Amino acid sequence: MATVLVGGAVANKCLNGGEAWVRLSWLLGLQRLGCQVFFVEQIDSATCVDEEGRPAPFETSLNRRYFDDVMREFGLTGSAALLHDHGKQTSGLTLQEVLDVAGEADLLVNVSGHIDLEPVMARVRSRAFIDLDPGFTQIWHEQGLAGTRLGGHDHYFTVGENIGKPGCPIPTGGLDWRPLPPPVVLEEWPATPPRGNPLRFTTVGAWRGSFGPVEHDGRTYGVKVHEFRKVIELPQRADTGAEFEIALDIHPADARDRDALLASGWALVDPRAEASGPDEFRRYVSRSGAEFSVAQGIYVDTGSGWFSDRTVKYLAAGKPALVQDTGFSENYPVGEGLVPFSTVEEAARGAERIASDYETHAQAARALAEQHFDSDKVLARFLEQVGVTP
Repeated sequence: MATVLVGGAVANKCLNGGEAWVRLSWLLGLQRLGCQVFFVEQIDSATCVDEEGRPAPFETSLNRRYFDDVMREFGLTGSAALLHDHGKQTSGLTLQEVLDVAGEADLLVNVSGHIDLEPVMARVRSRAFIDLDPGFTQIWHEQGLAGTRLGGHDHYFTVGENIGKPGCPIPTGGLDWRPLPPPVVLEEWPATPPRGNPLRFTTVGAWRGSFGPVEHDGRTYGVKVHEFRKVIELPQRADTGAEFEIALDIHPADARDRDALLASGWALVDPRAEASGPDEFRRYVSRSGAEFSVAQGIYVDTGSGWFSDRTVKYLAAGKPALVQDTGFSENYPVGEGLVPFSTVEEAARGAERIASDYETHAQAARALAEQHFDSDKVLARFLEQVGVTP
């Protein structure tokens, strides 16, 4: 039985159920393949807060409690560690236990390069970097900016599936970036009929996200807020009778954008109320009718082929996805279940197409997830590429 150490952020992305699912998909998916799986996360004092967002000691922080709750919910308590201050304090496994596991591990799956603790990195036989932010990661690396954490890995994978292909301007930095679709554990995401009428297009996200615009080779690449402003009139443009809703994290300073969204017919709900934990996030998706979402401007303008882990969950739950094309239409069948758009006019036509033949699109959505994103297939292929036998 192969031993796999997964590094990633759950406590660092506290009350974000969608982000927790990104890591859970790896943990549960690798377990399904027969691997012995451990999860390790690092956290700094500056990140630890209480329920009001105020600084808090690690031992009483909301971050630690959230981590413990998520691990317990999915039966991972005995195989997970949250390391504070380089392991001086821990929740779950001790630092020494983590080091012992690392010494026996066949592979480190380092999601976004989260683990950088040298004693852990050095003990694992093989290390794979999993890039979730194509364009940002590679451009920052080329610019020599600290924090990309690409060093010390043996394998490099990215959800930007067009990186390295002709026409994609994202620099490879001399690394062999292998395409990797986001995995989904299908049994955790059964297809469910939407709840209520009319058809409701939803998504979960932050208005600005964690990163700002990026400059590369004389061009500035924008972020999600710039793309959403281009389609803000969609509820008024789409002749469907459908509702459009966002579980949106938006700062009070963006009140003008918030007012514009509401004036254009968008319903806004609090993501902390609707999708704070993995179960809440799954419930929000399962009660939706379909997804509508834009992408980071850098994903779109580079034709990166980025595909959203969130969208994969919608598809698995039998929810059609109307999402901005990042070049993924070169890699996956589109038109039924998965409908790409580039302009607000295309988005309106896509919404109308989904609404007019919903059942066909819903069935196609689930079929797409089964064919292209099933963790059994995606992760088995991944393990084969890194030379690990479950």
